[in-house]
Formats: sequence, C-alpha cells, structure tokens
Amino acid sequence: MPREGTGPDFIEALARGLEVITVFRPGRPVMTLAEVATAAGLARPTARRILLTLRELGYVRVEERGGYALTPRVLDLGVAYVRSAGLWEVARPHLERLSERTNESCSIAQLDGSDIVYVARVSVPKIVSLAVQIGTRFPALQTSLGKVQLAALPLDELDRVLAEPTRSGLVPRWQPDRTERDAALREVRARGWALTDEQLTLGIRSVAAPLRDGSGRVIAGVNVNTHAAETTVEHLLEHHLPLLLHTAGEISADFARLQTVPHISTA
Repeated sequence: MPREGTGPDFIEALARGLEVITVFRPGRPVMTLAEVATAAGLARPTARRILLTLRELGYVRVEERGGYALTPRVLDLGVAYVRSAGLWEVARPHLERLSERTNESCSIAQLDGSDIVYVARVSVPKIVSLAVQIGTRFPALQTSLGKVQLAALPLDELDRVLAEPTRSGLVPRWQPDRTERDAALREVRARGWALTDEQLTLGIRSVAAPLRDGSGRVIAGVNVNTHAAETTVEHLLEHHLPLLLHTAGEISADFARLQTVPHISTA
C-alpha cells in the first residue's frame, strides 16, 4: 500500500494505519513494536502511535509479553465490503447447492490488482495443499477464478493489471510468457469458462465461470475446486462444469435483479 498519494486529499496517516494492519499475516499473529515498524517500513515512534490508536479503536490488543495482535474486530472491515456488495447474500444458497451436488468446495473471488481475493466460500472437509478462507489472496493468472476475470479485461488494462506484483506471497508453478498467456486467455474468452490444472500448485484442479452484473460486466468468478488425485479433468468438465455454468447464470441473474430493487434508507 503506497504511503505517498498523488493528490492533496491523500491522508498519509490513514494509509500508514491500514498498512500496519496488513503486516499481521499467517505465521506471525503476534508482533513486537520493532517487528511491526520494520515490516511496515515505519519509524518506531510512528508505529507505536498507530498501534495505540488501533488499540483504542478495538482493532489491536496487547499480549502478555508486550506483543501486539489483531482482534476479531478487523473482520468488520472485510465484512463491510462483502455486505455492501450484496454478493454473498445472493450467492450463498446457490453456492451451498452447488457444493452439495459436486461434494466439492465452491468459491467466489474478485480481482484485486494481479491477484484474486476470496469473498464467498462454501467448503467441504478435504485435505488440500493451500488453505482457503474469505480474504485469501492468490495470483490471478494461475487460478481459474482469475482467468475468467482477466479474459474479460481490455488488452491495455490486462497488461496494466498483470504488471502489478502479487501480494499473495506465493510463487505459482505456471510461469507463461506473454504469447502463452494471451493464447490461454483467448481460449477462456472463446469458451466462457476457465480450467486450472495444477498451475497454481500441485494437487489443485478447478474450473470457474464468470459472474456478471445487470449490464453484462464481469464482476467476479465462481468455481468448483477439486483435488487432482481424486478428480480427473474429464469428470471435472463432464459433471461439475455444467452444474457450475448453471449456478453462475443463476447468481448473475439474481444479482442483476438485486441491482434493480430500490434501496430506501431512513435517517
């Protein structure tokens, strides 16, 4: 997250506060002041003031040994986005039904730079090589969820998006050059769905379809995720894909209807 804005309205203190929240990651739930300052690239007095402010607001707590940790209240920030978009309320029954019919985990993710971020998920208890939850971030190009959204972008925007570095912390197996990348996305564009066969990491095989709003714009992707050792590509395409495409159509139609409903607020 940049701390130097491009205009006079940029609030540097807010940017720094959000960046401090993001330095807490899996494997480092508790951090000392020095660790937070180093990870965020801040002077220790600045990091301390931010942490104390976040503590007063309820987003950070102090552990017994003096370290800092996030509180569950941070989830409000992400939940606010999911609720405001309305996608989870619309998608939940459809995702649950799709998961029941495929006996697989099903998810919705949206583009954020060159990554996808999971915003809705119905999971089944299976051992996979990468844990996924709401807010999980993966490189978009190597996921089926990302491919269906990247394929919908104009070429100049596609180049700009993929020029951004991933913030997932992952190095995917598939590293295509531009020619291979463009060919793969042309194929996705032509058939209207995307397949990923262990391109992100070993053991993960999935198929995804785009979700659209009332104007036909692609706003997200929905997928069925499988373990490569359990589900063949043939079964994924012959059994799961038709169910997925039907579900994507239902979610898109419901979301389009939601957009036409007048929203009345009372003061």
